[in-house]
Amino acid sequence: MTTQTPAGAPPTWHDAMRQAFKDNQIRLVTYVPDNVLRPLLEGIHADPFFTAFPCAREEEAIGIATGAIMAGLRTAVLMQTSGFATLPNVLASLPVAFQVPVVMVVSERGTMGEFNPGQAIVCRTMRPILDSMGIEHHTMTRLDEAAFVADRTIRQAFATRWPACLILSPLLTGKRT
Repeated sequence: MTTQTPAGAPPTWHDAMRQAFKDNQIRLVTYVPDNVLRPLLEGIHADPFFTAFPCAREEEAIGIATGAIMAGLRTAVLMQTSGFATLPNVLASLPVAFQVPVVMVVSERGTMGEFNPGQAIVCRTMRPILDSMGIEHHTMTRLDEAAFVADRTIRQAFATRWPACLILSPLLTGKRT
């Protein structure tokens, strides 16, 4: 497992994440646009290994990813914390009900100086919702652990045929919004 960075440049969280996707043969990335995820999305769009598919809603991204996985293609779904709030029903009725290893990557808002009370509420409920469905989740906070956590979480999802979620803390991404 390696991260790709320009010569002499330190690795970044988005390089580590993109490499973990490649190492685990995730080729389709569905997403709802998000400012924090922009460097990851730009790298995915620029890399011919991937097919990036923007969606209007998170439920749509999960539905497309679930269908693609059932057809044999490995996928990941990218979104922001607030978009996760729309997902409990679709997660329970698709990937959890049919044991489909949808890998979600969620940029975390609602913490560390958040100005929007709605974001804070969703942030407080996201982990209990994941726990209640038995969905493995890890909050990524440190660059030196990013590649390992991403790779192992993705591997576990596909090995156990169960959804998983990687939460990108502002401690990792350095961004609030």
